[in-house]
Amino acid sequence: MTTTQKTFDTATISKLDKSRVEVVGSIPAETWERFRSEAIKHINGSVKIDGFRNGMVPESVLIAKVGEMAILEEMAELALSKAYLDILIENKIDAIGRPEVHITKLAKGNALEFKAITSVTPEVKLPDYKKIASDEIAKSPKDEEKVTDQDVEDAILRIRKAHASHEGHDHEKMSTEEHDKAIMANLPELTDDFVKKLGEFKDIPDFKNKLSLMVEEEKRDAAREKRRIRIADAIVEKATIELPEVMIQSELDRSEAQFKADIERMGVKLEDYLKYAKKSLEEIRKEWQPSAEKKAKLQLILNEIAKAEKIAPEPKEVQEEVDRIVAVYKDADREHAAAYAETVLTNEKVFQWLERA
Repeated sequence: MTTTQKTFDTATISKLDKSRVEVVGSIPAETWERFRSEAIKHINGSVKIDGFRNGMVPESVLIAKVGEMAILEEMAELALSKAYLDILIENKIDAIGRPEVHITKLAKGNALEFKAITSVTPEVKLPDYKKIASDEIAKSPKDEEKVTDQDVEDAILRIRKAHASHEGHDHEKMSTEEHDKAIMANLPELTDDFVKKLGEFKDIPDFKNKLSLMVEEEKRDAAREKRRIRIADAIVEKATIELPEVMIQSELDRSEAQFKADIERMGVKLEDYLKYAKKSLEEIRKEWQPSAEKKAKLQLILNEIAKAEKIAPEPKEVQEEVDRIVAVYKDADREHAAAYAETVLTNEKVFQWLERA
């Protein structure tokens, strides 16, 4: 616990659980009462009184309308917004989210006393992430990226199924078994002419060779994703982070926004989906919480590793990614796009670094 005397307030900072701090402070009467004219101006602009133009109500009439306490509360809010920011800066408090502020004493001629609780960026105690990454890579199956003849045949079958003719069948009225039989009965024959229609293939051997390379790339991507998930899970499990609630809720809000967008793209109303699923949005958010906590922790960990190992994308890389984002999403804000791009690119570089460590 530390006490800091400031030019216009006194603040006592105490650490709480869940990466929160409590600020108990006071602002001298002569300091917060200087905000009276500004407070009256603010209230004047929001109050409508017959016979007076907006913002031109005399102070005596305004006080008669809203009361002296409303003026004092506005003065306190203005003074607190400045004092709170100063406290954060002077005490090097990396606050996140909106603080929970309570005025504990508000009386004319007296010091303004208050208590504020805010979440802060949590401390991240990293485990030996290099060893964890190395161990998880060593556990990777040696043949998970190997392409077999059966892999190629399976890929060919999927392609033929995708091009199967369904003419003459009302698939909406078919059972799953009948639907599958109809597709298999209409599989196109694998010929040179067929593969030429699929792309730049000379014949069946050329098609199989190129398809094998594509399957190999897919398996390589899938293996890399599985490997990264194992590395991430192992580091998250061994890291020590006291995650603030505001970070979990922020991650849940992102999941909810994506969920709603996905539902809308399917042409389904959210309320209809919830009714069919027999769940409330609150129940779904509760189901998402473990995943949200893991995502929030992982991002903090990746940020910390990037800082420790001095990993960052080049400005040119960020700019190119921003250009790509705004080209696809015309209404995207470039500043937000830049922050997103930098995070995505940094995460990718951290994983690449871990895979080489």
